[in-house]
Amino acid sequence: MTEQFNYTDERFADIQMLRYRLDGFESLTLRQKLYIYYLAKATLCGRDITTDQFGRYNLRIRFLLEAVYEGYSGNRQTDEFCAVVDYLKRVWFANGIHHHYGCEKFIPGFTEDYFRSVVLDTAKFFAAQATSDNVTDNSSQYSKQLSDSAWVSNELNELCPIMFNPAIMPKRVNQCAGDDLVKTSACNFYDNVSQKEVEDYYAQMRNADPDKATPISYGLNSTLRRTDNGSIVEEVWREGGLYGSVIKQIIYWLTKASAVAENEQQVEIISLLIEYYRTGDLHVFDKYSIEWLKEHEGRIDFINGFIEVYGDPLGLKGSWEGIVHYKDPVATQRTLTLSGNAQWFEDHSPVDPRFRKPKVVGVTANVVCAAMLGGDEYPSTAIGINLPNADWIRAQYGSKSITIGNLTHAYNQASRGNGFIEEFAIKDESTRSLISLYGDLCDDLHTDLHECLGHGSGLLLPGVPADALGSYGSTIEEARADLFGLYYIADPKLVQLGLTPNAEAYRSQYYTYMMNGLLTQLTRIKPGHQIEEAHMRNRALIARWVLCHYPNAVQLVLQEGKTRVQISDYEHLRDAFAALLGEIQRIKSEGDYEAAKTLVEQYAIDVDADLHTELLERYRSLGIAPYKGFINPRMTLITDTEGTPTDVVVDYSEKYDEQMMRYSREYTSNS
Repeated sequence: MTEQFNYTDERFADIQMLRYRLDGFESLTLRQKLYIYYLAKATLCGRDITTDQFGRYNLRIRFLLEAVYEGYSGNRQTDEFCAVVDYLKRVWFANGIHHHYGCEKFIPGFTEDYFRSVVLDTAKFFAAQATSDNVTDNSSQYSKQLSDSAWVSNELNELCPIMFNPAIMPKRVNQCAGDDLVKTSACNFYDNVSQKEVEDYYAQMRNADPDKATPISYGLNSTLRRTDNGSIVEEVWREGGLYGSVIKQIIYWLTKASAVAENEQQVEIISLLIEYYRTGDLHVFDKYSIEWLKEHEGRIDFINGFIEVYGDPLGLKGSWEGIVHYKDPVATQRTLTLSGNAQWFEDHSPVDPRFRKPKVVGVTANVVCAAMLGGDEYPSTAIGINLPNADWIRAQYGSKSITIGNLTHAYNQASRGNGFIEEFAIKDESTRSLISLYGDLCDDLHTDLHECLGHGSGLLLPGVPADALGSYGSTIEEARADLFGLYYIADPKLVQLGLTPNAEAYRSQYYTYMMNGLLTQLTRIKPGHQIEEAHMRNRALIARWVLCHYPNAVQLVLQEGKTRVQISDYEHLRDAFAALLGEIQRIKSEGDYEAAKTLVEQYAIDVDADLHTELLERYRSLGIAPYKGFINPRMTLITDTEGTPTDVVVDYSEKYDEQMMRYSREYTSNS
């Protein structure tokens, strides 16, 4: 099939915007299209929750910036105004004023005085508009507030220090050992409490719970804050509670979706999710997760809720996210093959037999097409997901994994011919040929192994709590899943199953993984900064540990004055992955906090300044944006003259700024 779709869109700052295509959407039934449409609406509703979770001032800052973008009537071609627009685009992308990956606060490319002046000029515009008869739907939300001069003055005085003072809220998620991670993180999950108080609060809750075998995810859906009288309480995210107005909108669209679901199990799932949103009861969330695992027959599935805990330095609070997707029946044959052999992979894992599951249950894996992204999955998104996160549910009921095929395809199409491999890979024709031939295939396969089997493998020993590794838990868990995939992608079993074409294809993944972990992922980090994000730490941990302990397998070499990775012994490299997987699984299974801390602190954080400078210069010469994200397709409901739905039409022409401004109108937390 000839590619005619334009995957690449605008670029700003360090970000390249992409588009993804909904292949096969037109062939779905009307009922399936409507199910996706209503679920997509529920997915888009939660945007303001995520933005607020990522920083208590984010929504207010975004509102002012959008008002300027909408109503400023001065010269919009100056460098400073263009910098304001660039800053707004970054705030949209990151759901706040901190970088979506590195978590450092953005430095505005404009002065505070200039920002104050354009806000005041914009306020005059809206004040004049508020007294006229020309208030439009687009601008009315800004007119009401910005026509109040006292309100504008107060907002500027409160928000400008947050935006312009680098010492205030410098990091959204701080993982620096020795710091109070709660007090030094700008994320909005805690209010006027310390790290020790948070840990003591949930330890007391855990110890008081008589049900040690099936614990809830303590703290997952709440803000923990100190009240005026000094007591510490949870404020639960639910209808009628914190974020209640947004959750009410989500419930509305979930109810609409339930009426056109593909089967009764989907109806039951939505019913439990709505009950959870209304009550905030985490026991209901566990029931929902278990029922969600049982639904296999429908083509359409979704995630909607407080799920991943990477945005919390303590790994407790779930950021709101949403995604709607439908199965790719052809590509799913790959993941069905893996899941159908899950017990074999578990039995042959190179870990202590005590840490293997004697019986693997409920492993489901699909390759899917994303239909809509929202919250913490938008615009930057995962390419693979494995849920639920509760270890006891995984052990008793299994897990669901997805590899998001249309997103990985978009990434691959957008990177064609960018010179990246030529610049950073070893100058060895056989290595580069393997990457060219099998790189995309093995990237997808490693994602499948990571999500489908890696996260679901192994077990915790009795009495080990799920959060035993504290702030190091996310990095260790991602390393465990990556190592599982790396070990097995080289196994002859995959050739036997027809998943890899020959016994050498895996080398493409080994090379690019080590190159990324040791070198190229550092191009995403600013000079002088450390590695902060859990997935980046995981890759650095693996690659650097191997480099240190298996020097005969992997080396860093200079070619023409450029640092490159050289792999001398691929079989020995697999031995290294096996050894580290064994240790990482032990740490996870036993809850060995000190060993986790030692591994992460020694291998996963620091950046060599000289090497970093070299890599940044080489990367800069390629003109590639280090980060990518997606513009959603726009779905339009078509109805007949009586209002009965007749179709859902997908359009890919909406621009990034148009989409974000529309979302702020249609899915505001103030509505």
